[in-house]
Amino acid sequence: MKLSQQSQLFIESTIREAMDKYPSGNGQTVVTDIHLQPISGSGELIIFDDNDEELSHAIIEEWLAHDGINFYKDTERVLRSILNRMKEGGSFDNLPIIQPFSFVLVDEDRETITDLLLIDDDTFLVNEELLKGLDKELNSFLKKLLEY
Repeated sequence: MKLSQQSQLFIESTIREAMDKYPSGNGQTVVTDIHLQPISGSGELIIFDDNDEELSHAIIEEWLAHDGINFYKDTERVLRSILNRMKEGGSFDNLPIIQPFSFVLVDEDRETITDLLLIDDDTFLVNEELLKGLDKELNSFLKKLLEY
């Protein structure tokens, strides 16, 4: 799925609207993640916090035409790209949300699909490919260690 520039800017605007619910400089800090819930049938993008409080809501017209196949995979790619672009532009630098916090893609049941972006000064999300087989390696190492 490739979204038009107009739809991408609309999604970015919706994310900014959600972030405006956390005004910087008021001395209060919040512990939360930001959840993004795209819904293919209705074209909705709902953004909410850990307390299920809706922060922003939009209808993405191009999602209405999506056939539903690979919808979350397609929206993951688009949302990740938009969030990374916003992060690089400094959009999340002064939020009063305690780090680390994540932007999380959730399904219609609000179950986590994946972390889209982790905001932290010194932590990075690692690609799944890099971690494949790590459990086996760690188990093997532990077994050898316990044998001695």
